[in-house]
Amino acid sequence: MSHTPKRILVANRGEIALRVMRATREMGHIPLAIYSKADRQSLHVSRAEAAYCVGEGPSIHSYLRVDAVLEAAKAMNADAIHPGYGFLSENAAFAKAVSEAGMIFIGPSPEVIATMGDKVSARNTMEKAGLPLVPGTKEGTEDENKAFADAKGIGFPLMIKASAGGGGRGMRRVDKEEDFLPLFRRASSEAAKAFGDGRLYVEKFILSPHHIEVQIMADAHGNVVHLFERECSAQRRHQKVIEEAPSPYLKPDVRKAVCEAAVEACRNIGYTNAGTIEFLVDANQNFYFMEMNTRLQVEHPVTEWITGQDLAKEQIRVAFGQKLSFKQEDLRCNGHAFEFRIYAEDPEKFLPQAGLLRGASFPSGVGVRIDSHAYRGYEIPVFYDPMIAKISVWGRTREEAIERSKVALSETMLNGVKTNTPLHFQLLEHPDFVRGNYTTRMIEENFTFKQPEMDANRLEMAAISVAVSAFSKEFEAAAIEGDENSRWKFVARQEALR
Repeated sequence: MSHTPKRILVANRGEIALRVMRATREMGHIPLAIYSKADRQSLHVSRAEAAYCVGEGPSIHSYLRVDAVLEAAKAMNADAIHPGYGFLSENAAFAKAVSEAGMIFIGPSPEVIATMGDKVSARNTMEKAGLPLVPGTKEGTEDENKAFADAKGIGFPLMIKASAGGGGRGMRRVDKEEDFLPLFRRASSEAAKAFGDGRLYVEKFILSPHHIEVQIMADAHGNVVHLFERECSAQRRHQKVIEEAPSPYLKPDVRKAVCEAAVEACRNIGYTNAGTIEFLVDANQNFYFMEMNTRLQVEHPVTEWITGQDLAKEQIRVAFGQKLSFKQEDLRCNGHAFEFRIYAEDPEKFLPQAGLLRGASFPSGVGVRIDSHAYRGYEIPVFYDPMIAKISVWGRTREEAIERSKVALSETMLNGVKTNTPLHFQLLEHPDFVRGNYTTRMIEENFTFKQPEMDANRLEMAAISVAVSAFSKEFEAAAIEGDENSRWKFVARQEALR
């Protein structure tokens, strides 16, 4: 790769835009940004060398507009585009358009994105590559009668899934025959609205599975390595809540087998750059291919913690033609890491929040990492995913990482909107989670969120703190410029976590 600095446009927003920009600067390159009108005050805009507005607040009118993103790239003389995750990151047409415009797409080839982006095509491709599959249909369909016939052949319970997408949209669990048709219709409608494609496929439902994913990195010189696995079974409505690495559930021989299978599959399909192969693992530790994400994952920090590798930098190196900077034998799994997705949401009702973040203070110290675009005075928009931050924590052992996580969460203070921080704190104390043998069904079937309560003494202390704050006028409407580090406030805020 030439030592001449490259101008790299990050076609994304929020914390992932800042993450990639930091890697870009560390490598001596020049970070560029795009933004919607709703994100004009976003931190990633001010951290870029140059920024270009791509449209109105709704993502369909801004971040998802291929024409606007390419126009921005050309206007700022970008040499390459990093898509981050979400938005256009797994859009094959976008990757192809970037290349045709004479720029480098920092990700896999458009052909591989297209193949792995269609869930049915991905299943068939990975079956040919030797990965075991959950029993299911070979192709997607919008024909409910055909799907129903296939479903009866597979047997209930089963899962209906969107052919063209993921993230829980267009997905339904079906336990009985009589429920299939109405759930199929709803899922098809949801998939059509979310992905522009109403086709669905059907697969056998594995009772209480573990969700395990393997991080892959590959270059254009035939080198493919894995960076171990992540446990992503702490989920709510098919959305990940907490991720950890390595998995506390997998036996050593199963870990070795699933990681090697992922590497061989990627080698067989000619994969390049960063990618993640996701598996379902049953109670007998049999593993089955679920899907592949052809991009950097939200939870990549836990892998960086246990391996010491910078995945964003490696993506850029590979995209510019370099070989991987490490070999499989160079990688060691060191310690244990957790990631907590901190959302602006009501943790009891699971509803997103929007509004002014009147206070923001994050933890720090040994083994604590914060990925966030939020700051005091930041207005959380209504148009996007309400994630405020990712808090990732490392420890020499899983037990140390759990205790360090509790402290980090207790030191996280975000005022103005509700957050799911108390949910994380309670999950860390759940017996199944502590044992490290929890499944994707834990939160839904074996966990009840409880609104934090104060005991009498702490309630009295909180009341005193409010009185003192009111007296000193620290909570006036304009107090956002005031002192947010009051010890009285600190004591009161901790009660929300207990």
